[in-house]
Amino acid sequence: MKFAHFAHVWGKPGMTPHARYEQLWRELQLCDSLGFDYGFCVEHHFTPHESWMSAPSLYTVGAGARTKNMRIGPMGYIVPLYNPLRLAEEIAIADQMLGGRMEVGLVPGITASYFEPFDIPYNFRKSPTLEYPAYLRAAYGDDQPFSFEGDNHRTASALLSVMPVQKPHPPLWMMSRDPETLEFLAANGINTGNFLVFPREAATPRYRKYLDDWEKAGWDRKPNIAYATTIYIDESDERALEVARVRASRAYEGILPLPGEPFEARLEAFHRMFVERGENPAAAGIAKIFDPDHIIDNDLVFVGSPKTVTGKLHDAAATGLFNTFMGEFNFSDLPEADLMRSIRLFGEQVMPALRDFEPY
Repeated sequence: MKFAHFAHVWGKPGMTPHARYEQLWRELQLCDSLGFDYGFCVEHHFTPHESWMSAPSLYTVGAGARTKNMRIGPMGYIVPLYNPLRLAEEIAIADQMLGGRMEVGLVPGITASYFEPFDIPYNFRKSPTLEYPAYLRAAYGDDQPFSFEGDNHRTASALLSVMPVQKPHPPLWMMSRDPETLEFLAANGINTGNFLVFPREAATPRYRKYLDDWEKAGWDRKPNIAYATTIYIDESDERALEVARVRASRAYEGILPLPGEPFEARLEAFHRMFVERGENPAAAGIAKIFDPDHIIDNDLVFVGSPKTVTGKLHDAAATGLFNTFMGEFNFSDLPEADLMRSIRLFGEQVMPALRDFEPY
């Protein structure tokens, strides 16, 4: 298995953005010293009540400057919000600055409010995202200056000043549980994954087919399938639950729309969004991620001693078919001393116990 520090870079009570970013660098420096494989961040916009990370290239370069071994990147760039050529330039320079340690997540964007201030249509977001891997292959190809004529992206005779270290491009990820998208990802050698809002039992058959399609495509490596959720580890189960049980149930409250409205109204609006998108399994799981008993009892989050979390994570990976765990260690108003102890216990005791485990 592989292990990642994953960050929404939630706004923290009583902290300025500068102080929060400084805390983030301390987290990543500790993770790097413990042998974490990856550091990933989201791209969210116009949500000061939630995430303070709207510039993932800056995260990537800042994190890369403070680490030596971890692979770093966005999870992921909201492709429709970018000029495709400008983004290709950013990725290439970031990969050079990291010495070839960059990973690139690409996403269409989940929330309409990210798109409206940019005057970009929300309903036209999937096609440009799926076309972008082909654009990157052209941009970083041997034929320079390069041109690209697609359904969404068009560039005529551009000569990049800087190419990425990694060829044909840094490893690509696209978090998805959509069957059609997973077929595309397997055919194109792109890693994938899922967040806790989608039930693992519903995701497993979809990822099983993705693995079959990947093998049929003839790739010479296994894909990475990730699972992202909150995690807290302490010296004992009792202490871990005391610190994190309620906090974990409110970790994702910021993703709900309508800040300032009653919690129930915000939850209903978010639930309705998934229903309208036809994602009924995700809609059914939305309300449950705010129930502390449910998320603990069903291992939607991982809270406990190192031994307990090791067993729960092992079983979840085996049944959910994921070989990469993206842990959101910093959530709610978790004090920094508890946060850093949790990261250290995970790196020193959980990771070594699971490093040789191969779920597929």
